[in-house]
Amino acid sequence: MGIYLNPGNEGFKAIRKGIYVDKTGLIDYINGTIGDASCRMTCFSRPRRFGKSYAAKMLCAYYDKSCDSHELFEDLEIAGKPSYEEHLNQYDVIYLDITYSIICAKSKGKNILQDMQESVIEELRAAYPGCVKEGEKYFANALVGVSGKTGGKFIVIIDEWDALFREAKDDAALQREYVELLRGLFKGGPATDLTIAAAYMTGILPIKKYGTQSAMTDFIEFTMANPDELAQYVGFTQDEVKRLCEDNQMDFEEMRVWYDGYSTANMQHIYNPNSVMKALQRKSVRNYWTMSETFEDLKKYIGMNFDGLKDAIIAMLGGQRQRVDADYFQNDLTSLTSRDNVLTLLIHLGYLAYDSKRGEAYIPNAEVSDAFKLAVRDIGWDAIGAALADSDLLLENTIGGDCEAVSRALDAIHESSTSVLQYNNEISLSCAITIAYYTARRFYEIIRELPTGKGFADLAFVPRKNVDKPALVVELKYNKDADSAIKQIHEKRYEGALKGCAGNMLLVGINYDKETKKHSCVIEKA
Repeated sequence: MGIYLNPGNEGFKAIRKGIYVDKTGLIDYINGTIGDASCRMTCFSRPRRFGKSYAAKMLCAYYDKSCDSHELFEDLEIAGKPSYEEHLNQYDVIYLDITYSIICAKSKGKNILQDMQESVIEELRAAYPGCVKEGEKYFANALVGVSGKTGGKFIVIIDEWDALFREAKDDAALQREYVELLRGLFKGGPATDLTIAAAYMTGILPIKKYGTQSAMTDFIEFTMANPDELAQYVGFTQDEVKRLCEDNQMDFEEMRVWYDGYSTANMQHIYNPNSVMKALQRKSVRNYWTMSETFEDLKKYIGMNFDGLKDAIIAMLGGQRQRVDADYFQNDLTSLTSRDNVLTLLIHLGYLAYDSKRGEAYIPNAEVSDAFKLAVRDIGWDAIGAALADSDLLLENTIGGDCEAVSRALDAIHESSTSVLQYNNEISLSCAITIAYYTARRFYEIIRELPTGKGFADLAFVPRKNVDKPALVVELKYNKDADSAIKQIHEKRYEGALKGCAGNMLLVGINYDKETKKHSCVIEKA
């Protein structure tokens, strides 16, 4: 058992001792790729704290021939698959944790790529005497030497493959050297056919592009934008979270509000797994996202001065979705040249969810909304930051029936805002009101109707489970009066989601006067 060659199953054994969600179906997918030149190389990128390293350790434990992992897998999904026994503990595994390798190289004062290759070659030479040439510097050649003499093939697992791009984001020469090393290992042809049974890479970023071409074209990629058939392994599914909540006496509805919201073409409800696990362990559903070092990245990226970026962020804070062209992102942190580049990066970092069918990005849940709220405050977007900070008081005044206070708060938002919050259409007004009531997302599900030609979009605030607050029906008017907004509410029948709120509902009519740039408000108990 080594660090790089056959690391054993201790990592996965430690994972199984805690709360565990069975994701071994991923193994069956990888088993199906073994030996197939068209698909034996998989790159599955996900944000930090979405289970990347857990998956890598699981794969090491399953394939590593230096250990016996039957007890770890016999009660899991993979044990029922036809491929289970065929591949269990049958391969030499090369495991590269790039973050660990960077740390090791720094501690020795060495070049990371040179040090990593030397370490792998040293372990190969010790395990297979006489198979690696003296003076060999390239571990791809070392693998060829071992396979050529033993007939065995390797499973190569690379965790945090893109860590070097993040740690040395300004060192283009080192990045290219690294890509060439990987390309040499996985370039295809007789050498790769001889040595590689399958490869699995995971990281935050998709594979680096140069121009419009991927640097390693033989990899099948699965990303946050397009996870395809691996969608259920991006995070936790809704059924998995329901079971976890039942087993640990936690409120599923709270988990849904805080950690759900990611979706794919194949799956509508994907949860942040790290936050779910922390909530279960601490018996507390709250924001764990801003404990991540990527929070500093969020502030940096949304503050970039690209046309349309600020408008897009504000619109998403207001509950809207934004069209994103994700195709031209170069998959690094230095080639950001447009609004779409930044939004695509935020999708890969997990700060935005992505609807691949519509090509739209959006803020997924309460936890990430909190992160945006704090980031906006810290980067100097004073008007929006103030509106978000004051949203607690606005909700309190609305429930308390203080019409004058509500009107003053909405006036302040409009007077100090720019761009998307200029009330030039129905959607802008609805967006502004949603931002003004930002805090309400924690307590309410906000249902928005699109304009129908008879007035601006209505907003319905439906209390979440176990929330002791009244439902709110908000009708927006433009150049009329707040009383007519209330009258229109009375003329409509609010059923469906609001049907169970009878007796505990407030009707809120808001009018905006274009000439005076003032709001008026009427609040009435239903």
